Amino acid sequence: MGTGESSAQPDDGTVTWGEVLAETTRRLAGAGLAAQEARWIVAEASGLGVGADRPGDSEEFVTVGGMSRVDTMVERRLAGEPLQYVLGSWSFRTLDLMVDRRVLIPRPETEAVVGYALDEFDRLADRSPEVRVADLGTGSGAIGLSIAAERVSAKVWCSDVSTDALAVTRANLAGLGRPAMRVTVVEGSWFDALPPELAGGLGVVVSNPPYVATGEALPSEVADWEPGSALTAGPLGTEYLEQIISAAPAWLMGGGALILELSPEQAVPMADHASSAGFVDVEVRPDLTGRPRALVARRP
Repeated sequence: MGTGESSAQPDDGTVTWGEVLAETTRRLAGAGLAAQEARWIVAEASGLGVGADRPGDSEEFVTVGGMSRVDTMVERRLAGEPLQYVLGSWSFRTLDLMVDRRVLIPRPETEAVVGYALDEFDRLADRSPEVRVADLGTGSGAIGLSIAAERVSAKVWCSDVSTDALAVTRANLAGLGRPAMRVTVVEGSWFDALPPELAGGLGVVVSNPPYVATGEALPSEVADWEPGSALTAGPLGTEYLEQIISAAPAWLMGGGALILELSPEQAVPMADHASSAGFVDVEVRPDLTGRPRALVARRP
């Protein structure tokens, strides 16, 4: 069936969600896409939510509105739009985050970065009742909101220079529940967004800044859909990493930690830069695939 065709027609009231799932699976398979994607799309369109298992077994009849939602989502996916944007949300650690083209798609590599930030948070929390955290360039809020959700004593500032990205951050903050009371969202570039009184008082600074070099080849699903301003840093790709490393010591408390996501080939030069900036215990830690992914450095 071509991309302009409907997966099924519910007008006679005889099409079930299970049948829609089977047909959606077939349509996506024709484009080389996984069956799991069909399950997620049908789960979202049926109102059961991402990851639901019921649609495949459901004998419930599909409404015209439900069928329209499935068709729209399938057409978007077949046009190349990333699944996460098609669904409008994506799981990240303990959270279900709203995502759209205003922000980067949360990735497993960044989940590992959050884990390293939490390790540093715990180290500091052993000696301080309150640890202040800044998530610079927060985008969807994935890093900062995860820390707030997973550590009840954390006070978190989430910053971004993009007003569009911060609209997504605030939408995700609204769904966070009680931890949202410990999160402050601020607009501005890197540390410039933070209140001056935080200088020298942050326990953890964490960021997933743009670290792609201008002109670097990216998969079309990334280059054509995700916001370029959140991907590309400049001719070298390390411009923002260097800027954050250089400025961070003035904002961190003694013993505080800087955690940055980077690409594997940037690991050694950025670790050297951190050491030159006065950081100690400088390490580059791996992502889930074992590749160098997170710079962890501490202020003396």
